[in-house]
Amino acid sequence: MTADSKSNRGVVTRLLGVILIILGVLDSMLAWRGGFAISDVYILLVATGIFVYFIGALQRRSKS
Repeated sequence: MTADSKSNRGVVTRLLGVILIILGVLDSMLAWRGGFAISDVYILLVATGIFVYFIGALQRRSKS
């Protein structure tokens, strides 16, 4: 495996995790600003994003 392919490992997974975190935070802030209670769905989005990001970080560290 070359150095270039190793450095790009897990990038898409981590990016997906960051996108889920941002969506969850933005949705919860908009609901809070609108006067609605923060739904469990938004918390689940953030938690899922953190989990997916963690999986991407583990993919980057794994050695083949």
